[in-house]
Amino acid sequence: MSTPPRHLLKDLSLSAIAAGFVTVLVGFASSAVIVFQAAQSLGASPAEISSWMWALGLGMGLTCIGLSLRYRMPVVTAWSTPGAAMLISSAAGLPLSDAIGAFLLSALLIAVCGFSGFFERMISRIPVSLASGMLAGVLLRFGIDAFAAMKTQLGMVLTMFAVYLLARRLLPRYAVILTLLVGIVFAAALGLLHVDGLSLQLAKPIFTAPTFSFAAIVGIALPLFIVTMASQNVPGVAVIRASGYAIPISPVVGWTGVTNLLLAPFGAFALNLAAITAAICMGREAHEDASRRYVAAMAAGVFYLIVGLFGATVAALFAAFPKELILAIAGIALLGTIGNSLAAALREEADREPALVTFLVTASGLSLGGIGSAFWGLVAGVVTLLVLRRR
Repeated sequence: MSTPPRHLLKDLSLSAIAAGFVTVLVGFASSAVIVFQAAQSLGASPAEISSWMWALGLGMGLTCIGLSLRYRMPVVTAWSTPGAAMLISSAAGLPLSDAIGAFLLSALLIAVCGFSGFFERMISRIPVSLASGMLAGVLLRFGIDAFAAMKTQLGMVLTMFAVYLLARRLLPRYAVILTLLVGIVFAAALGLLHVDGLSLQLAKPIFTAPTFSFAAIVGIALPLFIVTMASQNVPGVAVIRASGYAIPISPVVGWTGVTNLLLAPFGAFALNLAAITAAICMGREAHEDASRRYVAAMAAGVFYLIVGLFGATVAALFAAFPKELILAIAGIALLGTIGNSLAAALREEADREPALVTFLVTASGLSLGGIGSAFWGLVAGVVTLLVLRRR
């Protein structure tokens, strides 16, 4: 029983902890406001919104830590940002208890879809070249935004990039954390860190008894399930495959559904495999040794638990970071993953054109029927592949 802890301590590294922190920073800062708006659209009080953050943080933290430790591979989970956006537009007017019932039903469908093996059988048919093209398309925006941030904060972003290049040459394992620290110091010196008035307050879980209505089932549960599986879990699996990890998808997706099911009455609307933030934990910046990157996902889980523990207060803390710093550190941390994904997508000449179509459609930001471009990129790539192979 003592071997796993010793193995974990041996694999622990500062670079992995930094990657875990950047993962949570990027994921939280980029979409927490959408979750807040989703809760507000259902009439949630500030205390109930804090409970939502508690439930989501606890769910993401436990699944990141538990699944990564179980498989010794980086498993990163997240809330469904498209699902939250869908709630804002389609759940208004329904009582919160009906929405909670819909969250339970959606989570149950995800668990069944995972443990039954149906989802893994479907996703295993996607070639690695297309998965890599989709991953590169998803991450392209982050790489571009990192340099676009120079328009408004040239000094800070340029300094961060210079530090990253030097660290990649001299201290590659600590390149991202040094870049982040320099960015924070630079932002503080310019007065861009807005931490005045912050006070830590523990979040309190609030149980909402679920009720079920036809309107909530049709308007929330089924769309939430479809959007979460298509826009989140499909790209999440593609990231895992493109990063070279043989994580068993069926139980992983199944356990995210079970965790979601247990925490739904407290506000956990949808949990799923992460895509963008997972790439941070699966890249070389987390650790040069791919077998030790699971620690980064576990570190992300610990930070997610802290986010859940302090609820909305932590949201204000992350909001204190300037937007340009978030964009810069996200793009810089993903440079290696973007490069590796493009190389894997275009490696096989027979799959090059379908992979390129996947990349371009994904990078376009196309959204149809409430489902994001990552899904449609894969659809376009598969269709292109089938047509060209038939010819």
